[in-house]
Amino acid sequence: MNFCSDNVTGASPEILEALCRANTDSVPAYGEDTLTARVGATLKEVFETDLAFFLVATGTSANALSLSVMAPPFGAVYCHREAHVEVDECGAPEFYTGGAKLVNLTGDHGKLTVARIEEALAGAHQGVVHRVQPAAVTLSQATEAGTCYRSAEVAEIAAAGNRYGVRLHMDGARFANALCFLKASPAEISWRAGVDILSFGATKNGALAAEAVVIFDKKLAADFAFRRKRGGHLWSKMRFLAAQFDAYLKDELWLKNAANANAMATRLAEGLIRVPGSKLAHPVEANEVFVDLPEDVIRGLIADGIPIRRWLGEDRTLLRLVTSFNTQASDVAAFIECAQRHAGGVGPQFG
Repeated sequence: MNFCSDNVTGASPEILEALCRANTDSVPAYGEDTLTARVGATLKEVFETDLAFFLVATGTSANALSLSVMAPPFGAVYCHREAHVEVDECGAPEFYTGGAKLVNLTGDHGKLTVARIEEALAGAHQGVVHRVQPAAVTLSQATEAGTCYRSAEVAEIAAAGNRYGVRLHMDGARFANALCFLKASPAEISWRAGVDILSFGATKNGALAAEAVVIFDKKLAADFAFRRKRGGHLWSKMRFLAAQFDAYLKDELWLKNAANANAMATRLAEGLIRVPGSKLAHPVEANEVFVDLPEDVIRGLIADGIPIRRWLGEDRTLLRLVTSFNTQASDVAAFIECAQRHAGGVGPQFG
């Protein structure tokens, strides 16, 4: 019963089995193998378009390398102030771009609005040598607040950026979770909505360590391979990244995994809002639940040995709870029962 993160879980059995199968033969290195080629073909089917793709092992490298081909060293990358690229990547975007500046913008529930972006771009002093120059916007899908951009919202933001010559990147560490909530096609919320590059995540959704940089505007792919190599993210035994994605995409495992995580988050939220004194901080649209609970309830959960992640500080009562591809309904029910018990009530029962 650990809802601290979807990074605390293991890997899907199907992915582990695929890794074992990939371990049986000798194959060409550095992505020249047939398995990597098959992943590329599958990605084109999934996204219904031609594209370039590059496999890496971490979300940070996927995001930072993506931004490196979109923003020059004197460029500005606009992001939400709570975005992973700003809060959790230790300056990697600035490092890989050679110095581009992350410009933080605000927005309710972790989302940027087209109005806020247009305001920032209109006041960006394009062409003024003393100012960083607008280069890219990056959106998190799902956001750090567990909310999702609708395709129309993405399209509006992309169109606003286009008017200023600004590219659009999407951090899709939880892209599958967003897709399941939106009930859209992968194409609808990516390139058809104006996304130039997608960091397509798998690690948080059942992979061992695998992310794909999916480049829809292939002009941006011209020197990506060199940047990946120079950055130390070109795996010699690329088949082991490819094997994970091959299994991830096969028979829609990625969507099945995300659907379970989302369903468990919804169930968790529905139970916790019945705890006296509780309040949800954000709509629950993917696999993250942000809930304020009374301090006595939190202390009781900790005393029960349940790992707890306080959000925004150890003196705060806002918790971030994250469900995963293998979260069990029984664990959700047990957590809710514990919270209800420490609040002095009887928790609802879930099958």
